[in-house]
Amino acid sequence: MDPTLIQNIAVYAIPVLFAITLHEAAHGYVAKHFGDDTAYVMGRVSINPLRHIDPIGTIAMPLLLYFATKGAFVFGYAKPVPVRFDRLRDPRWHGMWVALAGPTTNFVQAIFWGVLAVVFAVGGVNEPFLIGMARAGILVNMVMAAFNMFPLPPLDGGRVLAALLPPRMALGLSRIEPFGFFIVMALIISNVITNVWMRPIMALLFQLLQWILSPLQMLFS
Repeated sequence: MDPTLIQNIAVYAIPVLFAITLHEAAHGYVAKHFGDDTAYVMGRVSINPLRHIDPIGTIAMPLLLYFATKGAFVFGYAKPVPVRFDRLRDPRWHGMWVALAGPTTNFVQAIFWGVLAVVFAVGGVNEPFLIGMARAGILVNMVMAAFNMFPLPPLDGGRVLAALLPPRMALGLSRIEPFGFFIVMALIISNVITNVWMRPIMALLFQLLQWILSPLQMLFS
């Protein structure tokens, strides 16, 4: 097996597992808070990664794409948390908060890994694995936050957009959901999402992260 692949898996394993686990658990937790305990009853409000890993989407697909494209393109997904939006006390607005919970959790994790990177730098830690893991944690969570906020269902951003639109337009948007996965895949392969959405949104998120971390960096400078 390619040594580079082994090194990448080792560096990214913990950040990826936490990123997908807390993302999905956050959806279930907020849904329970607003009245739908479906995910909670099914044991999906959990920090156990095994409850959120999809054998195809989380393991097989990313590895297959990694080898097929020589690392140029990797895509995967976790097992979606079941949410009964009709059981929420206010399906429209509470559904929006349920959707926002995942990307928000990812951004909070990016802050955590950013703080860890600053601590490593201040403490003179030069272990490549630890530094690489902190950087991976920032990148993975930034990518997940930005990608999931793309305004097309079934992604979280699509549900947020549906809550903000007038009811008739929201209904029209919801009709896209059965085809959303294929549309998103086509936009990924054609680099539309990368160029039009991911790059500007991630640039904005990195600026926000830098602003949040700057007091800590100034404290130790």
